[in-house]
Amino acid sequence: MDEIEKKVLIVEGKTDREKVKKLLNEPVEIICTHGTISFTKLEELINLIEDREIYILVDEDDAGHKLRKILKRELPNAQHLYTQSVYKEVAETPLMYLAKILMNANFRIDQRYLFNGGAT
Repeated sequence: MDEIEKKVLIVEGKTDREKVKKLLNEPVEIICTHGTISFTKLEELINLIEDREIYILVDEDDAGHKLRKILKRELPNAQHLYTQSVYKEVAETPLMYLAKILMNANFRIDQRYLFNGGAT
């Protein structure tokens, strides 16, 4: 981990991580839970990140709601970010909308994605 990576973003899957990663214009550690997380893994995760800025962005479906509930309980100081339920999954959220979610949470993002979805 790089010392300047003060922010941690927790997502469910690799596709979510890759989509978010392309939007960011700052170093952020992106952690995948792969949809679920065991108690042991959660304890390890908490010990590694508890002193950092933690953000949670999971899907708006049953699995995402269950994971968010667990993470809210175990990481009460984390900031929760939400996609719209119409998209259901972070991976299905349009880049421009996802960029706005991250920008509103004070992430530095690649400005190209704010105005034209990253099309060049």
